[in-house]
Amino acid sequence: MPAYRLIPLILSVAVTGLCPAGAHGQDYPTKLIRIVTGGIGSNADYASRLIAPVLSAALGQQVIVDNRQSGIILGDIVAKAPADGYTLLTTGSTFWLTPYLQSNVSWDPVADFSPITLVSTSPNLIVVHPALPARSIRELIALARSRPGELNYASGATGGTPHLAAELFKSMAKVNIVRITYKGSGQALTDMLAGHLQVSFPNAGGAASYISSGRLRALAVTAAHPSALFPKLPTVSASGLPGYEAGVLNGIFVPARTPAAVVRRLNQEIVLALSRPDVKDKLFTTGVEAVGSPPERLTEAMKADMTVWGKLIRELGIRNE
Repeated sequence: MPAYRLIPLILSVAVTGLCPAGAHGQDYPTKLIRIVTGGIGSNADYASRLIAPVLSAALGQQVIVDNRQSGIILGDIVAKAPADGYTLLTTGSTFWLTPYLQSNVSWDPVADFSPITLVSTSPNLIVVHPALPARSIRELIALARSRPGELNYASGATGGTPHLAAELFKSMAKVNIVRITYKGSGQALTDMLAGHLQVSFPNAGGAASYISSGRLRALAVTAAHPSALFPKLPTVSASGLPGYEAGVLNGIFVPARTPAAVVRRLNQEIVLALSRPDVKDKLFTTGVEAVGSPPERLTEAMKADMTVWGKLIRELGIRNE
């Protein structure tokens, strides 16, 4: 072959070698997409199951939900997956706080994952048994200070939002409320309703029906601003503990180094899914507000979360080995 004909061929091969197939997302997607998330029934799982069929229709490929129980396992699976947009992760605050709580974590929540979108937010509540003589945050703080070590609160997993929200409250209010640990929220709620527990910091959706029936008394939401989920409740910050804020965030990630074009496509389609009235309404009925955001907002929210809770975890020596 003449030399002048070899030059374009060589250049073509070189460019192909520099730009692997699909590296810029032109052909994405061409196969099944998997959303890895936590246990069945969790907020992250429910959001994933609402998003999956909408995303499948938009992308023209099947999207399945893959449930795993352990946060460490979630991270291992997705961090080690090919960075091609076919393995997604839906998870929340406990995931990116895991490295503060455990030493056997092989992945970094910032370095090893690329954000797609902030999926949802949900405040915790501060609720008390109706027999407790406290009808506001100020009254609860005053009561706890007058009876140090006598009040108790229900808590599930170490490092979960109800646990950390309670410990932040105790630290900022300078009160001693004893933690009673439960394996799951069911028994904790049963004991709370029976009056064996005085205080709880549940996720918004879990206690709503008991609040409306009067079996539990809600004092405030833990969000920084009033929540549409409980419009009649004040914030903790505005009720006697300025600066207090806690809540549940959920986001979607892919492995680090996923092509930017794939990240943009996933962000576009998932944000559209979260903006659908039916999706927003279904999330709202479970005590969750849909968001949908640029990837950068998820990164900012995650880093802010890590700063606040990481400091508290270190100061209190909280571990979940």
